[in-house]
Amino acid sequence: MKQYLITGLDYTHEGALDHRMTVRPAHFEMAKKLKASGNFLLGGAILNDKEQMIGSTLVLQFEQEEELQKWMDEEPYIQQKVWEKVEVKPFKVAQV
Repeated sequence: MKQYLITGLDYTHEGALDHRMTVRPAHFEMAKKLKASGNFLLGGAILNDKEQMIGSTLVLQFEQEEELQKWMDEEPYIQQKVWEKVEVKPFKVAQV
């Protein structure tokens, strides 16, 4: 499987954190589905110096790039504009 490091940085306008919290349950449901299918390896929130969520990092794996694109087309944080910037890079989890 191909592995990917995904970094999503949140919008910074007033109310962005509240919007994130509203969309968060749908984002977690998507993550649970990915975990059940073996596509989710690791994920969590990026925090600022006040320990407020300002983005996310995920390590996902898919057999085909089309599956990655399908996830991006359905991910609530992308579709509902929680993440302003999304970066996807090929990644390889170290076997230690």
